[in-house]
Amino acid sequence: MSFAGFGAIGVLGVILLAILLIVMIALKGYALWYAAKRNEKWWFIAILVINTAGILEIVYLVFFVKKWHKRFKKTEDRNRDQSSQ
Repeated sequence: MSFAGFGAIGVLGVILLAILLIVMIALKGYALWYAAKRNEKWWFIAILVINTAGILEIVYLVFFVKKWHKRFKKTEDRNRDQSSQ
């Protein structure tokens, strides 16, 4: 496959597009994995169906999963403290 007809900017564009595609697929997979793990059916469907170039996935992972992690960690710490007494 030759990109000679695209010029230097075309080759750079193709490379950036490939990197963007890989990042989007990775984000979608990671977000879908968390939604399935947490039994969040509606988030799973939304992330699977709606293509937002990774924006929805980032919002879900940063704002919703992060809050869940904090709550889960507090519960774990509380349970550990109670069991050690």
